[in-house]
Amino acid sequence: MEFTRIGDIMIPLSNYPHLPHWFTLRQAMAEFENAQLMIEGRQSLPRVALVFDEKYQLVGMVRRRDILRGLEPEFLCGLPLEERRAVFSATKGSESFYTYEEIIEGVRARCERPVVEVMIPVKATADYNDNIVQAVYDMNANKFSLLPVLKDGIVVGVVRTVDVFHKFAELVL
Repeated sequence: MEFTRIGDIMIPLSNYPHLPHWFTLRQAMAEFENAQLMIEGRQSLPRVALVFDEKYQLVGMVRRRDILRGLEPEFLCGLPLEERRAVFSATKGSESFYTYEEIIEGVRARCERPVVEVMIPVKATADYNDNIVQAVYDMNANKFSLLPVLKDGIVVGVVRTVDVFHKFAELVL
């Protein structure tokens, strides 16, 4: 069995969505909407974008669901989950009823928040020269589906569970 490095299966940073921490949620959404990856002839949509500071240092990651969470209208923030759910199931005349337009306007207002407010910190990275088994361990230990890949301390790409899984499938099938 051939030794497979993480660097052998990673997606280069130049081909993967990444953005500055000052981007708004609207701008981050546009990046996701425009990002399409072609990996070994298969099209894939990214679930995570890397977030960098002005010195191009990695500061976090943002998932599509983080952005969606960040778009929640301010008037709903802080309410218990059941009350937030009730807003969407309420009928006219109900005390907690918001119109669709009010909710969408609340979402639009939240689009201007910086992505740094909703990103998650990077808990683990992978080294370019590590064996892919190390990536599996780190992904499982940190419950991440993606790890930034470093070479000499610089982010050079990402490795995703789908890529590691595909490589393991090649090895065992």
